Amino acid sequence: MRKYYLDNIRWITILLVVVYHVVMIFSGILHGMGLPFKDVQYQDGVMYVLYPWFMILLFIVSGMSSRYYLEKHSLKDFVRVRTRKLLVPSTIGVLVAGCLQGYISMSIANAFDTIPETLPGPILVMIMILSGQGVLWFIQMLWIFSMMLALVRKFEKGKLYALTEKTHIIVIILMGIPLWLSGQILNTPVITVYRFGIYAFAFFIGYFVFAHDEVIERISRLKFVFIAGAVILGTVYLYMHFGENFAVMPLVGSVEAVAFAWITILAVFGSAYSWGNKRGNVSAFVSGRSWGIYIFHYLCVSGTALLLRRYTGLSELPCYLITAMAGFGGSILLYEIISRIPVLRWCVLGVGKDKMNVQG
Repeated sequence: MRKYYLDNIRWITILLVVVYHVVMIFSGILHGMGLPFKDVQYQDGVMYVLYPWFMILLFIVSGMSSRYYLEKHSLKDFVRVRTRKLLVPSTIGVLVAGCLQGYISMSIANAFDTIPETLPGPILVMIMILSGQGVLWFIQMLWIFSMMLALVRKFEKGKLYALTEKTHIIVIILMGIPLWLSGQILNTPVITVYRFGIYAFAFFIGYFVFAHDEVIERISRLKFVFIAGAVILGTVYLYMHFGENFAVMPLVGSVEAVAFAWITILAVFGSAYSWGNKRGNVSAFVSGRSWGIYIFHYLCVSGTALLLRRYTGLSELPCYLITAMAGFGGSILLYEIISRIPVLRWCVLGVGKDKMNVQG
C-alpha cells in the first residue's frame, strides 16, 4: 500500500523549502546571499523556524524511501536508478544550467566587482558553473549516502533492520542526542550546507528505524506532546538567536537548534501519519511535480528577486509575493517543459525513457 503520509511530508517540506528561499533571498542575515530591504526584517524569523529541521527531515524521508524501494527492486537497480536520478543532474545538469544560476548568484553577491577584467573567459564560466550548484547539494549528498547504503546492505543482510522494529518511544526521543553529536563532525568549513555527519545519520535512521510502520505508530500516539514541544522549543530558539547567522557553526549545531529540530521532526511524522495518510487532487498534482519544484525553484526565486530589486522600486510585500509566485509557478512550468525534452530531461532531471521515479 502506498504510504501517502510520506509523499505528503515530502511535497509539503519541498514547498517550505521554496518559502525559505523566498525569505532568504531578501534577507541580510546570510551575508552576500540576499537582497535586503532594511537591517531588521521580522519576516526573517521564518528562516529560523524552518532551517534547523526541514533538510534533516528530507534526508530521513529519503532513507525511508530507499528502504521501501529496495523491498521491491534489486540492489543493482537501486544503484542504477539513484545514479541517474541524483548524480546526473548534480554533475551533467550543472554544466547545462549551472552557468545561469551561477551568474544570478554571483550578481546577488556582487562577486563580479571583485573579479579582474583580465580573467580568461573559460575560467569565468567555470566559476559561474561552480557557483551555480544552488540546491543541488542535497542530491549530491543523497547520492553519496545511497552508495554507502548499497555497501552496507551487502553486509547487513536485514539483521539490524529487524532489531529496530521494536524501538521504544523513549529510545526514539533520545536519538536526538546522537543526532546532535553527529552534527558536530564532518561539516565543511566554507560551503556550510555540506553537513555530512548529521545528514548521514538522518538518512540511515530513516532507513533502519523510521521505515518501520510500528515506529511511526508509536510516534503518532504522542503527536500532541511533540507538537507542543516543537512550538515551545521553536519559540525559545527564535527568541535566543534572532539576528544571528543560523546556518553556520556553532549555532546550527547547538543543543537548542538540534533539540528543536528533532522534536519538530517527530511532530511532523506523528501528525502526518495520523491525519495525512491520504491523497487528494492537490496533493497528487504537487507530489507528482515535487522533484521539479525542488530542482528549479531556486533559479526562479533568485532570478526574479534580482530583477525586482535591480530594475523596480517595488516595496517588500509585492516583491515577496511576486517572487513566491515565480518560485512555485515558474518551477512547475520549467518542469513541464524540460520533462518533455528527452536530452534535457535526462541531463537536468535524471529521468530516462522508463521514467522510473526514485525520489529522495
